[in-house]
Amino acid sequence: MTEKELLTFFKNLDRAYFIDGPSKAMAGLDHALPIGYGQTISQPSLVFEMTWHLALEPGSKVLEIGTGSGYQTVFLAAFGGTVYTIERLEALGVPARARLEALGYSNIHYRIGDGSCGWPEAAPFDRIIVTAASAAVPAELVAQLAPGGRMILPVGVPGDQDLLLVTKDSEGEVSRRVLGKVVFVELVGKYGFGDVLD
Repeated sequence: MTEKELLTFFKNLDRAYFIDGPSKAMAGLDHALPIGYGQTISQPSLVFEMTWHLALEPGSKVLEIGTGSGYQTVFLAAFGGTVYTIERLEALGVPARARLEALGYSNIHYRIGDGSCGWPEAAPFDRIIVTAASAAVPAELVAQLAPGGRMILPVGVPGDQDLLLVTKDSEGEVSRRVLGKVVFVELVGKYGFGDVLD
């Protein structure tokens, strides 16, 4: 995946396709927008940045926590190999799958349920992306990251998170780097904000 290839795909993708309801009219704005059920579709520039830092390769086996509307998922499917995506809310996950299948993507596996602990039976993954904020880096996701793998996720407290790039080298050593400040909706499950607020 080159930056030019990603930019071309990004510019040609109609974000409005992934939004239903009143927010559809604002699809062209570089803002996070509500998609119902307390969830949002991320701002396009952030989706671009997260995808770029994920450094997808054609054979990458990718885990996505938080399918949402499917907007981030389509980038993973276009530039990765096989995508495993989990959405907690059936009301979002089912239409997202319909959208992605209508676009012709057949390299995506879907699950409705709690994604906070990943998809262990399909592990390891070359790339992991989490589109909801957690109080800490989930140990289960680190364990499911393959040697040489990369994971991007927001970690922090409500309204203030660091976007982290977590890497695992060939020896299994894990390191992390802060890419910037972000605000995401809460990851519901084991690593939700309750873990830091209680």
